[in-house]
Amino acid sequence: LMAKNEVRIIGGKWGGRKLKFPDVQGLRPSQDRARETLFNWLAPWTDSARVLDLFAGSGVLGFEAISRGAATADLVDISKATVTALEHSKAMLGASNAHVFRRNAIKHLQTNQAPYDLIFIDPPFNKNLAKPALEAIIEHQLLTQDGLIYLEQARRTDLPSGFSIYRDKTFGDSRALLLEPQ
Repeated sequence: LMAKNEVRIIGGKWGGRKLKFPDVQGLRPSQDRARETLFNWLAPWTDSARVLDLFAGSGVLGFEAISRGAATADLVDISKATVTALEHSKAMLGASNAHVFRRNAIKHLQTNQAPYDLIFIDPPFNKNLAKPALEAIIEHQLLTQDGLIYLEQARRTDLPSGFSIYRDKTFGDSRALLLEPQ
């Protein structure tokens, strides 16, 4: 049975392990169903990937990627309580290839140098954070040539311009999109 503030890694070497996360406004980890679908989509890309989990929250997307063979994951969140929980999860899993950053997501994108193979963008809904993040990714060329962006947003949110949709699925009030720059 899952406790209120726990989320489970679904597959890979840490499959079944649970991550704890704090009560932080707007933090809602991706549902198991959505993550199962996402990582089925991403299977060809995950192995040895350099991953960015922006607005990391519970960190479940970044840790799930490492669990399934990603080389590294940068987990970025601005909340002190969330970052403390991310550091705890990293230690519990022994995830030396996870790097936790407490900073503004856009600032992280503006100061980062090397591009990522996979970028997860799952911000708090209704705060209009996805659009500036996507713009910064394009502006600073933070996606490798064959890289993909996973965007989870409120179902009725407008789609970002400048991207083509590789995959698209709706889960309740959420819409999961796999995007590639045009």
